[in-house]
Order: sequence, then structure tokens, then C-alpha cells
Amino acid sequence: MGFAIAVDGPAASGKGTIAVKLGALYGYPVLDSGLLYRAVGMKVLGQGGDLADEAAATAAARSLEPSELEGPVVRTRAAGEAASRVAIYTPVRRVLRDFQRDFALQEPGAVIDGRDIGTVIAPDAPAKLYVTATPEARAMRRWKQLVGQGETVTYEDILADIHTRDARDSARADSPMVAAPDAVLLDTTEMTIDAAFDAARRIVEAARSRWETAKG
Repeated sequence: MGFAIAVDGPAASGKGTIAVKLGALYGYPVLDSGLLYRAVGMKVLGQGGDLADEAAATAAARSLEPSELEGPVVRTRAAGEAASRVAIYTPVRRVLRDFQRDFALQEPGAVIDGRDIGTVIAPDAPAKLYVTATPEARAMRRWKQLVGQGETVTYEDILADIHTRDARDSARADSPMVAAPDAVLLDTTEMTIDAAFDAARRIVEAARSRWETAKG
């Protein structure tokens, strides 16, 4: 494994933006693991399937193509809800887990954001962050994002979605949404994105220094 950076946390915490900025800073490839589940969920729906059908979701995961991670459809509110639905299935997570683990092993390094990167996908990652914020702050951010994309949604509905997704993601039997014991907590509730990124950069730099020292 190279210098893998695991960026975990709940939806709309800012972890995706931080991951992208860290990737640009170090010149590392970045994987938004949530897009894998969003793409699987939307594929099931696109094929006329039912998100409650574990077999259909597993088949969609097995046949997923990289091109399906692109485009505006995987960034919609519907895709976020679909992702949370299919991510509860252990077979789906198992199929997508190998892809993520291979990505994390890249040299000289990689950045992955998700909900179980530091605990399940790359538990040996040298740098681990758990990015969080209050449900209200996260709902406001997501609401602004969706409205900016042209969707008609209310803040109250998005806040309800956030609470529902948090409860569902935290209840996963094989990979609940929790911070790794050695992850550094970064609460972005009162932070601008620039301030959050600067804090994340300092956390990663400290981890990089320890990693390089350990390597000799």
C-alpha cells in the first residue's frame, strides 16, 4: 500500500470536497465510494427493478461499468436515497469492496472517501479522517446543492432524509458508519470549505510525517 488517505463521514459533511482537494494536493487518484452505490441503485431503478430486491442490486453491482459513475444522475437526491437502500446488502458491499481495496493499494497513494474506508476497506491506511457536521448544517448544504442543480426540494425534506440515512448507515451489520479508532475527527459545522481543507491538510501532513518516519 502507498500513502492511502481514508476520508470517512456522513452525507454532506464535506468529506467529498476535502477528498478531491487532497487528491489534487498530492497528485493522487480519488475515489468517491458513494458513487459506486449511487450507480448501483440507479441501475436497479433504470432497469425497472425494486431497491428492496437484494438479488437485483447484487446483479447490478456485478455488472457495473466505470462509465456509470459519471453524469448528473448519480448526483441527484434520488441517487443518494437509492445508494443508502442498496448499501445495506452484504453481497452488494462484498462485490464493491474488492474494487475499493484494489484502488486503495495504488502506489504512490490514493484518496478514498466513504463511510467505512478506515474501518473496513483500508484499515491500514496511514491517514484517516472522520469528517462530520450537525445534521442541520449538512441538510442546509445538501439543500443548496440540489437547488443549484435545479431540483425542487425543501430543507425540511432534506433534513428528514439526512436523519433517515444516518440511522440506516449506522445500523449496517457488517460495516456500520463509525469512526475508526485511529481516525482524526474533523467537525466542519462552523467551517468554510477552505478552513476545513486546511485542517484536513494539517491532519494528513502529520500522518504523512509519521508514516515516512516509520518507513525509515
